This record gives sequence, structure tokens and C-alpha cells, in this order.
Amino acid sequence: MKNNKNKVRKAVIPAAGFGTRFLPATKAIPKEMLPIVDIPTIQYIIEEAVNSGIEEICLVTNSYKQSIENHFDRSFELEEKLKESNDLEHLKMVEDITNMVNVVSVRQKTPKGLGHAILCARSFVGDEPFAVLLGDDIVVNRNGKGAIRQLMDVYEDTGHSVVGVQPVADENISKYGIIAPSKAVTDRISEVSHFVEKPAFEDAPSNMAILGRYVLSPDIFDKLEDQKAGKGNEIQLTDAIDRLAQEEPVYACQFDGDRYDVGDRKGFLQAQVEFALHRDDTRQAMEEIIESLGYVKYGRPGPEAEEKPKVKIFKTNAAKEGQSE
Repeated sequence: MKNNKNKVRKAVIPAAGFGTRFLPATKAIPKEMLPIVDIPTIQYIIEEAVNSGIEEICLVTNSYKQSIENHFDRSFELEEKLKESNDLEHLKMVEDITNMVNVVSVRQKTPKGLGHAILCARSFVGDEPFAVLLGDDIVVNRNGKGAIRQLMDVYEDTGHSVVGVQPVADENISKYGIIAPSKAVTDRISEVSHFVEKPAFEDAPSNMAILGRYVLSPDIFDKLEDQKAGKGNEIQLTDAIDRLAQEEPVYACQFDGDRYDVGDRKGFLQAQVEFALHRDDTRQAMEEIIESLGYVKYGRPGPEAEEKPKVKIFKTNAAKEGQSE
């Protein structure tokens, strides 16, 4: 039976970055509002949180991100226009966005890193566990629970912080926070001894990277409060979690789901294609476009298809017995 004290009701979504990789589009439009087909990326993130049972969301923004806040607010003029034209389908769509969840925002006045952005939400979180979903990472698990729900289950069972991880290719290790697993709990959950922020490949303790999903104890705020600047002269969330792990258990959960790094051009383009192919109203059009360009039909990868990184860790003791590498 789960402890109600461990129930995760709140989520923090950092959205204060400038999105320079998408200039000139992001000169006046927040990167979080760039659409995947016709839905802003930030809406996918919030829908994952809501579908996982999150009741309140705090966006950490800056002064030019008002369009994000407006997207989840009432739009009286638009609603009246849709009513007058009897466009009930779009009216329901607009109202559903507004009524999805209670969304508030706080400002990160100076860009001091992800850890500082989370610290800005301290008054919103209070003394509760909370989820963190990064706006550059859309995760879709079409056959089961969302990524953040999987982490919430671990927290609600253990009462300790948990980070979401997946294996990454060797050449990408230096882009992420990497975990050093200490003790396998299941084949997908491990206790973590320490964390390293964006290590060189030769210094990495594993190939398991933290990929945009966390559920954290409120104890993290005391660590963030006095956290010294790290990589990039910024306050790194990974560094604060590493310090927390020296005092209490912190877990890693290898979540199920396909992750799209929509803060990267290639990941953004991949999401456009795959999301369109999974939607009934856009699948045929996208298939026709792909075929007209001379590429193989979706679902039949060519000989150059990229192989996903293999999982190298998270073996239970039972699995290790009688098995050699």
C-alpha cells in the first residue's frame, strides 16, 4: 500500500531557455510553442503530466514567454468567434486546453542553469515531492504508462528521489548527466551511488543518461540553495542530486517509451514525421510525402537504420549468476 505522503501532485516544467538552435524562428516565438504537426511541444509535455495524475503545474519562464502562459489561459475573443460560427469542434479543443490543469508560472530572472530554474519554483512546491519534466524532451509510450508516471510509481513506493534514464550511444555520453548505478533493484530500477554531469566518454561510469524526467524529494531545495556553479558556470541539477545521493537513497528508472529531443533539429524533424504517421488525420498525407521523395515506406527501415544503444547495466543479482560478459 502506497504512503499518501509520497503522492506526487505537482510538476515543474523549466521553460526559460532562449532556443538559439532554432533561430530565427525563436526570435519572437518561444521554442516551447513550436508545433509538432499542429500542437505546441509544451502541450505534449503537459498532457503527459496530466495523464500521469499531476494536478498542478508550475512553468519556470522568462519575460518573453508570455505566449506559453496565454496558450493555457482563456481566450474569450476566440471562444466567442467559434461560438458565433458554430464551430463546436474547435471550441471544445480550445476549452479543453484551458481546463486541462491548473498552470501557474514563475520567472527565472537570470539564466543560471537548470538547478537554479528548479529552485525558482520552491515556493510553489512547498514541502511535497514533485515531478520535473524538461520541455526539450517529448516521451511517448504508446503501449503503457507515460515516462513520468513510471517514475512517480517508484517514488510513491520508495519515498526517495528518482531520475529517468535510458542508454545512449557512446558518442552522445558527453551531452548528458550520467549515472553510476550501485545496486540493482529490478532489471529497470537501480540505486545510484553518484552522478556525473556531461562526462567525457572515458570518464563515464555507465552509458545510462538522465533524459528529461525526474521525481524529486523536497530535500533537493536545500542542496540547490547552496549549490556551487558547475559545468558552463551554471547551477546544475545533476550536481545537487549527486550531493543528495550521498545522504539518502536516489534511484534511477529506465523508463519505457520513445524519446524525442525536440530541442535539437534532427529530433524535432523526426518527431514531425513520426507523430504525423501515428495520427489518423495526417498519416496518409505523410506517407504520400515520404513515397514521393523516394524513401522506403514507414515501418521498413533501410540498411542504414540506426541501431538503438544496448542496455549495459541494471542486471539483478539473480540475472548475473551463471552469466558472464
